[in-house]
Amino acid sequence: MRFLLKIENILNCSSIISVVACVFFVCATMAESSDHSGGGNSQSQVIQVPEPQPHPVMEQLPDVEYCINSPPPWPHALLLGFQHYILTLGMTVLIPTTIVPEMGGGHAEKAKVIQNLLFVSGLSTLLQTWFGTRLPTVVVGSYSYIIPAMSIIHAKRYTKYTDPYERFTHTIRGIQGALIISSIFHVCMGFLGIWRFAVRFLSPLSVVPFVTFTGLGLYHLGFPMLANCVEVGLPALIVMVFISQYLNRFISTKRLIYERYGLLFSIASAWLLAQLLTSSTAYNNKPESTQNSCRTDRSGLISASEWFHIPFIPFPWGFPTFNFGEALAMIAASFVTLFESTGTFFAAARYGSGTPVPPHIICRGTGWVGVASMVNGFLGSVTGCTASVENAGLLALTKVGSRRVIQISAGFMVFFSIAGKFGAVLASIPLPIMAAMNCLFFGYVSSAGLDFLQFCNLNSFRIKFVLGLSFFLGISIPQYFVEYFYVKHHHGWFNDILNVFFMSHTTVAVLVAFILDITLSRDDDEVRKDIGLQWWEKFRVYSADGRNADFYKLPCRLNEFFPAL
Repeated sequence: MRFLLKIENILNCSSIISVVACVFFVCATMAESSDHSGGGNSQSQVIQVPEPQPHPVMEQLPDVEYCINSPPPWPHALLLGFQHYILTLGMTVLIPTTIVPEMGGGHAEKAKVIQNLLFVSGLSTLLQTWFGTRLPTVVVGSYSYIIPAMSIIHAKRYTKYTDPYERFTHTIRGIQGALIISSIFHVCMGFLGIWRFAVRFLSPLSVVPFVTFTGLGLYHLGFPMLANCVEVGLPALIVMVFISQYLNRFISTKRLIYERYGLLFSIASAWLLAQLLTSSTAYNNKPESTQNSCRTDRSGLISASEWFHIPFIPFPWGFPTFNFGEALAMIAASFVTLFESTGTFFAAARYGSGTPVPPHIICRGTGWVGVASMVNGFLGSVTGCTASVENAGLLALTKVGSRRVIQISAGFMVFFSIAGKFGAVLASIPLPIMAAMNCLFFGYVSSAGLDFLQFCNLNSFRIKFVLGLSFFLGISIPQYFVEYFYVKHHHGWFNDILNVFFMSHTTVAVLVAFILDITLSRDDDEVRKDIGLQWWEKFRVYSADGRNADFYKLPCRLNEFFPAL
């Protein structure tokens, strides 16, 4: 009997559990059906997940701490200006180091050319920030003049001079004459407004390769030059990336100290490493080329420089000589620097948190770059001038696009060009260290060009065609001329013109994009909208946007006498 009672209790409990389970199941079914039917207040309790939104379009780059018109405090401005000065030494030292020995000059002649070029860079930078674009751009020597300068150096009429110094003086006078002629062309393109008519037809689509290849086109001055001394250049690059991007994750600060002054820390540490390797006789048995790139005592600038140098004496090696064909080759190089300077102006305006540069302002700036090249011709420098790409990249790293900082750096250039010995100490920094910095700053300028893609419709196949073809030919055509044409046809002024023109990645990419943009992308309003031209219209005329006057207006009410168009 007890056994039967236990079984009965179990059955009763299981039946109760079954009933409760059934009740829960029915309630859950009713709730689900009410949710699907949309009845009652249950719909208002459903959490709505917001749709992801694209990043907003920014006409001016945000997060720039000091824009064009807002100077930082004087202590910071002095350090930042000194950084910009250090960075200009890379190109200022590289070009004379490459050209002067080929001319027959020694360390003394190389030091004088560097000091003259540095003085012109400082003076031209001041003029550019006062009366040119008024952007935070530095004016330096241009590498595009190397080919016509080398053609003049190896001209047959100079082979009769057996004395190296005599050959140097005659050669540099020939370079001076060609520079003066080409600078007249550059000045006319700028101040007569000829370049403005071409720039007015640009759109955001054609500006993308314009600015991008201004940085990418100088890749040979990055890692290939760094690789001449990997044990010094590669640590400099790694330290620079670590200090500027990763160190703040381990040591937090309220101010952007590591990003802002990473250049000084990186160059100082790499320079110390190079000095230790030189002092430890690590390079004594190395090839001559390795010693010239790595050692800190091979530049010869400190011993050859004067304590006090006067760089503004015109025609220090005699009156210039002129040759028609050589002048045409120099004009081709001057034409190439028009593209390089314009791309740098767009990048500097972007990283200075300014509006896109109006065509008249670009034209005004290129005119003053031509004046800088003319002064180089008068003072005996071996190259023309352009806007510095690497210094525009430094604006992005520091997030300081102040005009005053660049003017302070120009003051350092003028001072150290006169104080020869002190400037020679800093100019003896091994070039692979400067090449490591170029890797970072050329990349920054290239990315500034990609910013203009935000105004284009990247879902358009026409946009993809223009971008793809201009990028590919901008790489492929100059590579052909570097590997094949220049090797076989590097003599004669006509071949020099072709080589200078088609070995420039920026020039080729811009011309391809510009022609395709003009012929394919101006058909109707929808296409104009795809390439961003409707947004771009207000920046094609200086007075169409009130912000332009805040950034580009001339000082001392000069706009009343020289109105911008």
